[in-house]
Amino acid sequence: MVGSRACVLFVIAFWFGCGLAAEQPSAAQMMDDLMYGRGSVGGSFTLTDQTGKQRSDTDFRGKLMIVYFGYTYCPDVCPTDLMAITQALDALGEAAEGVQPIFITIDPERDSNLLMDYVAAFHRSFVGLTGASEEIRKVANSYKAFYAKVPDERSGNYSIDHAGVIYLMGRNGEYLGFMPPLTNPGRLTEVLRKYLAN
Repeated sequence: MVGSRACVLFVIAFWFGCGLAAEQPSAAQMMDDLMYGRGSVGGSFTLTDQTGKQRSDTDFRGKLMIVYFGYTYCPDVCPTDLMAITQALDALGEAAEGVQPIFITIDPERDSNLLMDYVAAFHRSFVGLTGASEEIRKVANSYKAFYAKVPDERSGNYSIDHAGVIYLMGRNGEYLGFMPPLTNPGRLTEVLRKYLAN
């Protein structure tokens, strides 16, 4: 999945390269490491789901995991990607029971009380996860998922630059690969079918 998407992710890395947070490597470095398989991707986490329950990555063993880092105020990429994931799962029919989609907020300050309604707008099996800002940063860094706040001086609010990568993890929590933002539902379905068959 990596080779054919290098150009897309280069553009993403360039776009986000100017957003540098002290707590994480640069966007360009994280994307470069992801594209060329440098270092591990993923790992253990314990966060809080949309119902207030503590959830660990080990809760989802035995299923493929789709992991997506985003935020509820995202105007375009996040809802588009989550809808594509929803359509792919719908296309799988009963086989979708073998896939666990997970949305991890990168904006816990605003999103923690919105997660239940937000994920309910997408596939019924979505789990939304939140936690303390430092916990989210640690998990995102383990996935090489860049994000950084961008203040809006006029409104006093902020948006968040983020990579929007779709991560696929195996039944034992192993990293299988990634798909770029705005991957179409047909391609997602194809990739999921391939791994479900193994």
